[in-house]
Amino acid sequence: MKALTWHGSGDIRCEQVDDPIIQDDRDAIIKVTSCAICGSDLHLYGGFVPGMHAGDVMGHETMGEVVEVGRGNSKLKIGDRVVVPFTISCGECRQCKWGQFSLCERSNPAGAEQAKQIGYPTAGLFGYSEMYGRFPGGQAQYLRVPYADVGPIVVPDGLSDEQVLFLSDIFPTGYMAAENCDIKQGQTVAVFGCGPVGLFAIKSAFLLGAERVIAIDTVPERLALARASGAETLDYADEDLQERILAITNGLGPDAVIEAVGMESHGAGGVMETLQTKLTSTERPYALAQAILACRPGGTVSLPGVFVGPAVPAPLGALVGKGLTLKTGQTHVQRYLEPLLNLIVEGKIDPSFLITHRIGLEEGPEAYKTFRDKEDGCVKVVIRPNGS
Repeated sequence: MKALTWHGSGDIRCEQVDDPIIQDDRDAIIKVTSCAICGSDLHLYGGFVPGMHAGDVMGHETMGEVVEVGRGNSKLKIGDRVVVPFTISCGECRQCKWGQFSLCERSNPAGAEQAKQIGYPTAGLFGYSEMYGRFPGGQAQYLRVPYADVGPIVVPDGLSDEQVLFLSDIFPTGYMAAENCDIKQGQTVAVFGCGPVGLFAIKSAFLLGAERVIAIDTVPERLALARASGAETLDYADEDLQERILAITNGLGPDAVIEAVGMESHGAGGVMETLQTKLTSTERPYALAQAILACRPGGTVSLPGVFVGPAVPAPLGALVGKGLTLKTGQTHVQRYLEPLLNLIVEGKIDPSFLITHRIGLEEGPEAYKTFRDKEDGCVKVVIRPNGS
């Protein structure tokens, strides 16, 4: 089959790789009908994530048609259209039973090595380095789905791929980021970073009762989509950003702040690309520092943005001094699949609003560059690996 593969910093290729096969009774194989390039993929593309190997298949936002099912999987049948969560979860360990699927204790074959770095294992992820299990990703014509009786959700008739694809990651990620803010009716939420996750965080904050959302970015296309979603916008490049935030909140500040930038705040084309374009031994979370500064005393900072390295400086003095609550974590995607699918079915949100580019698999390497460099108005790329 054809797949997009990693071969080093800035080197993504479309090439032939082995077809996936059933390896466990709970597996399923899907023919990928749609997948997407995620902002997290740019961290791999930039060479910022250790543990990648030449030829690793990229991608973790995937859906498709079931073409083969393991003998122990009674949930799925051949022909089902499914969306696949980016988190691989067993459904049986204590973390999964608590609904904390991204912290699954069993699904990551590299869990013991990961625990040496962070203390405990967490869930395996599709297409995301040796630390997370080195599972082949979904930017390919076919995908093996482990624990397929737990993860994928069957898509009802009448919904297009573009309406449901983002249930795999960015819609639940934005929603969980907003949910972590514990939003009360009438509150104000600020969102740093108006990429795909930030845009879904904006939509979700309104769904959860926020009266105002202040969206902060510097890319015109992203700011336009934020305004179309009902947010007020500020330019991150404004030297008086904190003063602007105080001015439009009557000096009170936002009740919660979502930092949807993460590592990208130092990456090429990111929110702070003019300040830092290379990852050094210490990650530089400029947006996180600004988010902590912006949040009102006693408020909440929600952090869905991705950080990888062990050394991430943060203004803990401000965090503690203002009595802030910090909530973080990979998304527990399986927890959100059904309720968010219902929102789509009910017409309360159409996740396809942010798609700007639709391509075939062969165009993937160039699309990575376009997405990274924020060229051609690129906000979100959807790939059809097997044609339309």
